[in-house]
Formats: sequence, C-alpha cells, structure tokens
Amino acid sequence: MTSFARILGVIALLLLCGAPARAQMRGHGGPVRALAVTADGRLAISGGFDQSAIVWSIETGAALGVLRFHDGAVNAVAALPDGRFATASEDGRIALWRLGRAEPERVLEGHTGPIVALAISPDGLSLASGSWDGTARIWSLSGEDSRSLDPHRGPVNAVAFLPGGAPVTAGADGAVRIWPPEGGSQVLATAPTGLNAVAVAADGEIAVAGADAILRFVRTDGTVRAAAELGPNPVIALALSPDGARVAAATAGGTIAVVNRATGQVQLRLVGPGLPVWSLAWRPDGAELVTGGGDRLVRRWDAKSGEPIGALIMRRPADPLAVRQGGRGAEVFGACVACHTLTSDEGERAGPTLAGLFGRRIASVPGYRYSDSLKRMDLVWTPETVSRLFEIGPARYTPGTKMPEQTIGSEADRAALIEFLERATAPR
Repeated sequence: MTSFARILGVIALLLLCGAPARAQMRGHGGPVRALAVTADGRLAISGGFDQSAIVWSIETGAALGVLRFHDGAVNAVAALPDGRFATASEDGRIALWRLGRAEPERVLEGHTGPIVALAISPDGLSLASGSWDGTARIWSLSGEDSRSLDPHRGPVNAVAFLPGGAPVTAGADGAVRIWPPEGGSQVLATAPTGLNAVAVAADGEIAVAGADAILRFVRTDGTVRAAAELGPNPVIALALSPDGARVAAATAGGTIAVVNRATGQVQLRLVGPGLPVWSLAWRPDGAELVTGGGDRLVRRWDAKSGEPIGALIMRRPADPLAVRQGGRGAEVFGACVACHTLTSDEGERAGPTLAGLFGRRIASVPGYRYSDSLKRMDLVWTPETVSRLFEIGPARYTPGTKMPEQTIGSEADRAALIEFLERATAPR
C-alpha cells in the first residue's frame, strides 16, 4: 500500500501542474479509478478518488446521477443486469444503487480493508469483491448470504468468474486462484510479480497482468498459452472485448494496448495525456473503449483506429442558456457544463446546480452531499468570490472540495464568465 500511496502523490503533483488533455466526460474531482458500461451500451458508471461515482450518458457526456455515500475512494464499480449499479470503496463497503435515488438501497459489509475489485457472476445473481484485507467475498444479490475466500498472502487486487460460475482471484502474491463450488481453492498459476488485473473469456481462458507489464493468457490447466510484453509501465486494468477476440490493457504510463487474444500480438496502442489509465471498459459492439485515468476524465476511443472520440462528448443540449446567450463568457463556461446545470429543473450532475448562485452560501444546495469542510466554511458566492475561486484554484480557495482543479489565468476571461453567470443563473 505504501508504494500505491506514493504513486497517488505523483499523480496529484502532475494534476496540479496541468495536463494537456482534451476534456470529454469531466466531473470527478480526482483520478477516475473504476469504470463499467451497461449492457445496452448507453450508460457508463465511473468511480473516483474523490469518493463519488457518476452515471453518464455516453453519447452526450452528461452526468445523469452522482452517487455519494462512501468515506473513501471509489475503487470499483459494476453495472448489474437488473439495472442497478454497485460501487465499492476504500471504506470497505459495497453500495447497491438505483439511478435516480439519493441513497443506496443496500449496503454490503464484511471486508476489513479497502475494496479494489468487483465482478458479476455469469448468471447475474452473485457479486465478487476483492480487498486489500487479503480476502475476496462472494455476495448474493438476492439475499444476505456471503462467502469469504481468504488464502491469498496479501491484497486481492482482481476478481472474475469462470463461465461455469467458479470465482477467480488474483493478487499481490502473484497467484491466480480458482475457487470450486465444493470448497477450497486451486492455484492455477503464479506470476513472478504482483497481479493487478484479471479477465476471463467465454472459453475459460484467463488473462492476467500486473507489475511486470506482461499480459499472460492462462489455460484452465494452468499452462501459459501466450504472453505479450506491454512495458515498461505496470498494467493496472484489463478488459476483454465483447466477442472475446481482444484484450485491452491499461498502464500506469498512460497508454492502452489492444492485444489480439489468439496471437498474443499488440494490434493497437492508444496514447493519452501521459497520466496513468486506472480503468477501462468496452461498449457492447466492440467499436469503442471507454477509459478513466489520472487526468480526472472519462474518455471515449475508437477501438479500430485508436483515435479519441471527442466531438460527441461535449454536446450541450441540456444547457440551453449556455448555448443561447453566446459570447466569451459562455465559451469559458463550456469547461463547466458537464458538471453543473444553470437551472434547478435540469437534474443533478457531478456538481450542484448553479441556479441562484450569487448571494447563496457555500454548500447550501438542498439534497447535494457536500464535504464537512465545505459546510464549515463562512463563504457567500458573489462576483468577487467566484472570480477568486478561479484565480487561485478550488483546492486552495475551498479546501475539501471535490471540484476538478482548474484556474482561469486571464482576468478578462474571469470577468466574462462572471457576467455570463450573473445572467444565466439569475432566478427566472
């Protein structure tokens, strides 16, 4: 865990320096640690180091729901077959949600350390979790039963299920384990370094990768059928394409390698802004990848060309005032539109609505979950305080905020933004 914390510190410094990244789905106040896509491909759910999860419309880039419950980073998420979402956190808890509800409908507790991985069983009835407490657990999604799997020596970093339903775990001890229904476990293979990610194909073959940046394809008899060297940076996450033909591997260096499973050859490399890519998922047609990383963005990629998909992400039909009023202030506000609405009837996004902003006390929008530090601040939003927020940055001006760190260096641009907000957020 110490080395993991050091990595996070480096990321924080890089973020403060600013990354040359093009904004797509922007809303998290920290690196995007986890991603999942719904079976119909319309929605994505992301989990962040800012302790929140966000449900997105992939086509429009709009945040449809912000899920706030956990007391630590949201390290793993899953889209359940019945339309619910699961989030798991550094706080050792799993929350089950329905979109549109402010609180989880069920909370699963049992782990004594951070949870870093989730997986859904093939029949959709069970949820597997992996934790740094050295255990994995299997939870019934329809009842209260759970099963603990605990012989790993060190953190369990990844979980999956074989096609028949047997759980698979991988961890810092380098072991890949299968857990038969009759009890006990079978060590399928052992890598020379810690493993961070696992994915299982429909034929039962297991893909694993970790600190040595080698993607291994392991047969059910424990032999390694093929391996691909993806270095120099550790592999953090894996995702198998819907047809099982390709594996996408995300690295701490900010690249994603798309590997042909049959040959073990790298077909494509997607190159981002250079910060770690912590999470990734395929859309169901296999034409796109969705990724999340240290730049705090959720990004879409063309899985055939390797090019980022950007134009569709930032459409703004949900913010008619921003489009209608035009001018430089509206352009500056474009960086805020994925997180904030301008009117109170447009629903919640990653941040609170800006309707009635000026004259409002900080952390006072009803129903929005603020950090305790913001609630304790004695601050009222005025043209002067909003301008100061963007002059020195949210982290310094409002410590404890989950707002993405950004500044507006131009005094003229800040003035244009204020003038726009005074008109666009005024009571109607």
